[in-house]
Amino acid sequence: MATEPSVTANARLEMDYETKIFPHTGGYGRYNRLVVLFSWFPNFAAMLNLFSDVFYTLMPDSYHCRADPQLLPSAFLPSNFSRQRYLNLTIPWVNGTGLSHCELFKYPPNSSDFSEKVSRERVSCTVGWEYAHVAGLQSNFVTEWNLVCSDYWKIPLQHICFMTGWILGYILLGTLCDWLGRRRCFLLSISLSSLLGVAVCLSSSAAVFLLLRLSQGAMLAGVFVSSYIARLELCDPPHRLMVAMVGGFFAVFAELLLPGIAVLCRNWPVLQAVATLPLLLLLSYWCCVSVFPESPRWLLATAQIPQLKRSLQEFSTRNGVCLRDEIYPGETLLSEIDSACGEDCRPRYFSVLELRRTRVIWKNCLILSHTLFIGTGIQYCFTRNLHSYSSNFYFSYFLRVITGAFACIFICLSVNHFGRRGMLLLSAIITGLSSLLLLALTQYLRGGLVLVLSVIGLLFSQALAMLSVLFACEVMPTFFFCGCLGLVLAAGCVGMAASSLMELQNNGGYFLHHVIFASFAVLSVLCIMLLPESKRKPLPDSLKDGESQRRPALFLSRPDRDNLPLLCARPPLSEYNPDNYSRLVSATRRMLTKDNLPYRIAVPTPPLLSDSETQGQENETLREVVS
Repeated sequence: MATEPSVTANARLEMDYETKIFPHTGGYGRYNRLVVLFSWFPNFAAMLNLFSDVFYTLMPDSYHCRADPQLLPSAFLPSNFSRQRYLNLTIPWVNGTGLSHCELFKYPPNSSDFSEKVSRERVSCTVGWEYAHVAGLQSNFVTEWNLVCSDYWKIPLQHICFMTGWILGYILLGTLCDWLGRRRCFLLSISLSSLLGVAVCLSSSAAVFLLLRLSQGAMLAGVFVSSYIARLELCDPPHRLMVAMVGGFFAVFAELLLPGIAVLCRNWPVLQAVATLPLLLLLSYWCCVSVFPESPRWLLATAQIPQLKRSLQEFSTRNGVCLRDEIYPGETLLSEIDSACGEDCRPRYFSVLELRRTRVIWKNCLILSHTLFIGTGIQYCFTRNLHSYSSNFYFSYFLRVITGAFACIFICLSVNHFGRRGMLLLSAIITGLSSLLLLALTQYLRGGLVLVLSVIGLLFSQALAMLSVLFACEVMPTFFFCGCLGLVLAAGCVGMAASSLMELQNNGGYFLHHVIFASFAVLSVLCIMLLPESKRKPLPDSLKDGESQRRPALFLSRPDRDNLPLLCARPPLSEYNPDNYSRLVSATRRMLTKDNLPYRIAVPTPPLLSDSETQGQENETLREVVS
């Protein structure tokens, strides 16, 4: 754990990265763009594996017990009846739903009367089930191990376990990403997720499937968080929004491809193998260091100066910039880094526990975790209304994907003009209003209006979630960037798992679920006003930078009004500028180490006479002048 002096010692480097170091290594040049391009592919692979869970746990359109000849009398001959008549005689009929899902008729052994008047006993299914066509797949997790009736609870449990894996991965691997670096954490996560993806294909039971999916979810979270942060740290503020949103479009593209891939694969092990294939291809990043290098910003924040210098030289060379060009008279960028760091400079690592020392950073982290939790959790309420409008699986699936694409477009067109905070506030307001209207007026509204409100709520809830993640990246310092973002993303996964908790109770608490998330959405409107504005601002590199990001005034203050602080302000900082001192030391050191000085220092010559003789001559000259 680093101490306060260590933070101060590194502050001279971190505070100037965006304005001094980054532009002189080529800025957002062609090499940075190439690395950002290769960082989008892991996002596609992670989202392909995330959303494939929808097809694994999808319930068939209809299913019923398979007829058991042992429950029928010996005189019963199936060949004497049509298939429909045979099913009506062996399976109970439930009004409103058709054939019973979980029961069979058991006839007396010597019965010859097959009419409905005969006394028949109802028993649970004994020889399995017959399933209708599953959307996209012929067999999935449900049909493979008959997770219906008394075992139905294992389906939402599987999704909860999968989301628990993502939560643990975001927290643990996010912290590990701050210690090991973006590249090492990415390679570790991609290797283990590939291995676990292959193991899932070979699952022999539902319990093994649950355990492997939990583990793979944790590794996929590491892939997502390391690649997301790596690309944001390699771009400048004007391009940061588009870089993040293109990654969102890659996720939307993965969702659009999944139904077609599922139709082609037919069986869930084949679909799992196809979803694992992009992860296996990403293992090539082990050999190609240049396509996913270590983040120079993280190397600078952790004071790994030798690795930082090599990384800066690599970026500057590939961007067509030479670091030997002088930035300030008499010094270079690399020599300034050496002087600012000092001789006793050892790598120092930080964890998310540093949040305990902050006041503003943890508040921003808490608010954005709250908004992301709402954005992901409330989507279940809107999607359930879509199911009530149309029971077709593809209708609600593609409508959710299309609204996600429009949410990305909405953010791209509006956020750079109106700011992060304003658009986040607008998204929260519309999400809350849509939820409240559906909660209060669903029984009074026509189906078309319910559909419109559900689509609007789904659109802005996804925009709220996407913008919360981007906002969190722009207000967290580099010291524990991944750890803080991991906490925010973990809160979003908790919201996604909340829908499975409702299904685990057979949607018994849906109304309460909707009320809670609608109330939280209204509360988030007040919380968002406490956030700072990060539009076109550099990423904070130190605790001081993060703590200095405070919310702007809600209204323009009058010029004749004193702006007195409500709390005791901190004492003003001294006028000592460490950058000027470091440049002076660096220039002096370079001047003294040069063999050929640009000027010659004159050496004073000793006097030819002693001090007493000189004094005597001055006295004689004075007498002559007086006489």
